[in-house]
Amino acid sequence: MALLTRAQIDAAEDRIYEDVEVPEWKGTVRLLALSGTERDAYEASMVRVGTTGKVAGVNLLDASARLLAKCIVDEDFQRLYTDKEVQALGARNGKVIKRLYGQAQKLSGLGKQAAEDAAGNSEAAPSGSSTSD
Repeated sequence: MALLTRAQIDAAEDRIYEDVEVPEWKGTVRLLALSGTERDAYEASMVRVGTTGKVAGVNLLDASARLLAKCIVDEDFQRLYTDKEVQALGARNGKVIKRLYGQAQKLSGLGKQAAEDAAGNSEAAPSGSSTSD
């Protein structure tokens, strides 16, 4: 397989999405996978830093709604909820939020299963060429 150029990488349409039926809301929502930058920001938002500058804990407050606010988009792939509207989304049916959260995690490569998959993939990945004998 040929090496990609930067132009080819930049032109790749690699953001995946899924339309999910939500009977409780009488319709369908579109979930768009996070970009690398969005994923890093979401993961960073989960960390609570103490006064010493070291990690002091995990911030789980509205974690599901925070992810969904970044992933729920309209047909033009524009977010339906801003970061300031997370609580409005989080106020919806918890069972629905949990179900959509699970789908958004899968699409974005987040969560325990994604970590296990990544660990499994990294062990099985070919090592490529080596300069040592």
